[in-house]
Amino acid sequence: MATGNGTAMIEQGELFPDELPGPPGDDVGYRGPTACAAAGITYRQLDYWARTGLVVPSVRGATGSGSQRLYSFRDILVLRVVRKLLEAGVSLQNIRSAADHVRSRGVDDLAELTLISDGSTVYECTSDDQVIDLVRGGQGVFAIAVGRAVQDMRGQLASLPSERLGQPPATHPGDELAGRRARRDSA
Repeated sequence: MATGNGTAMIEQGELFPDELPGPPGDDVGYRGPTACAAAGITYRQLDYWARTGLVVPSVRGATGSGSQRLYSFRDILVLRVVRKLLEAGVSLQNIRSAADHVRSRGVDDLAELTLISDGSTVYECTSDDQVIDLVRGGQGVFAIAVGRAVQDMRGQLASLPSERLGQPPATHPGDELAGRRARRDSA
């Protein structure tokens, strides 16, 4: 396609593909700082939630001092949902139930999922009609469009460092401790 002044323009579809790549495989994980950045939480929250079993890393858990937890795409999505539910004042018991439910679903199933809460109960909606019925009934105070969060995270995590299970951990920019270990091991 060309403009009036003779310079070439690239088709918008080439710059912005309609479909983002799918989430990485089950053997790809993200370290704690990356998971925190993607989910919008602090490392202290991440550590506490892992130790209490609220959101446990499914790629690799902590195995001792200096080991790195690795969180999957779905784990980070659950972290984001938990954060939003906490911000809305939902009880921890209901958050645990919602987190377990989101974790049990396939990522593709989550694209159609909306969680709505009245502050105490969390409702799952998979259609616009269900959302409208809940809002009309006065039960919805806030909603989490999980499908939108999936899309956001696909784009966000594509530019963040990840690790493939079974390969030596890469040194990530800003990871001073991993850099020290690598220098020590190579000496």
